[in-house]
Amino acid sequence: MEKFRDIENKLLKRERLSFDDALRMYYEMPVQKLGVLANNIKQNLHGKRVFFNRNIHVETSNICVNKCKFCSFYRDSVCKDSWEYSIPEIIEKIQQNYKSGITEVHIVGSLHPTRGIDFFTELFKQIKIKWSNLHIKAFTAVEIEHIAMLSGLSISNCIDELKSVGLDSVAGGGAEIFDENIRKQICPEKTASSDWLNIHRKLHNKNITSNCTMLYGHIESYENRVDHMNRLRTLQDETGGFNCFIPLKYKYANNKLGLKKEVSLSEDLKNYAIARLFLDNIKHLKAYWPMMGKESSLLALNFGANDMDGTIYDSTKIYSMAGAQDTKPTISKTEMEQLIINEGFIPIERDSLFNPL
Repeated sequence: MEKFRDIENKLLKRERLSFDDALRMYYEMPVQKLGVLANNIKQNLHGKRVFFNRNIHVETSNICVNKCKFCSFYRDSVCKDSWEYSIPEIIEKIQQNYKSGITEVHIVGSLHPTRGIDFFTELFKQIKIKWSNLHIKAFTAVEIEHIAMLSGLSISNCIDELKSVGLDSVAGGGAEIFDENIRKQICPEKTASSDWLNIHRKLHNKNITSNCTMLYGHIESYENRVDHMNRLRTLQDETGGFNCFIPLKYKYANNKLGLKKEVSLSEDLKNYAIARLFLDNIKHLKAYWPMMGKESSLLALNFGANDMDGTIYDSTKIYSMAGAQDTKPTISKTEMEQLIINEGFIPIERDSLFNPL
């Protein structure tokens, strides 16, 4: 289309897209066209390879001092469906799955009212004693800020202590949408956008890489989405520490935001494609299948995504509590490989830092 020739020429010349380019793509470019452009970029980066890993999630507790309006996960301690796993219980959960060949444990949870640095340093020590080669990917920037506050530590010192006992990389959650006005409406108690970014800056400067996310499909605008990705792109220019970008779809069940519907699959695919085109310095784009569902995640592989996350083994409740189709998300290594092959791609098992195994 002549209408988008300038954008196509930028992409052909490997020139960076502008804020306005991204807005035009959101508002005007057909999703099929976006898919073609995003798939071309993905092919140049990864060919036909699609990555996955063998992992489990450990959600240590859902008892949280914050009450984000979009969140279906948090509970008060008196709720019958709240939990707070002890260290022995967490170790047992890992033990049950270690024989399946997992290489990563993904540890996130809530802002627990009493669990500070001592709980998590002891947990990490025990994990590394038992499984020294198991990669610990843990926490959001929001959790790190909370743990530091509870423990009377600076963010920098908190990170140092966690790294010293085995923290290998950091998850990307808690970013939501960086626009401060939207943030006041959906998560007024949560870490400020500038603080989220600064915590990841500190992590990267200490040679701890992380993922990054964006929660979309609620009350944000396209302008808010582009602003969010632009802030991530700017920090990545500075540090190079983001491993992967993960678009996270708002699910409306069981939360207080009050929305009655979710954005369409076409909107999901548009979002993936524009993320692939705009985030030119973040190499990997994840289709998080417990959120999207397996079929939709496979479609996303044709719109710029190149990673399917991992096996999970029914170890996460965050999206099932929000109404995701996969209420007990699990997939074997063999099934993951076959799904990727059936979609026309080459499955590549990876480690947590996206190195092929």
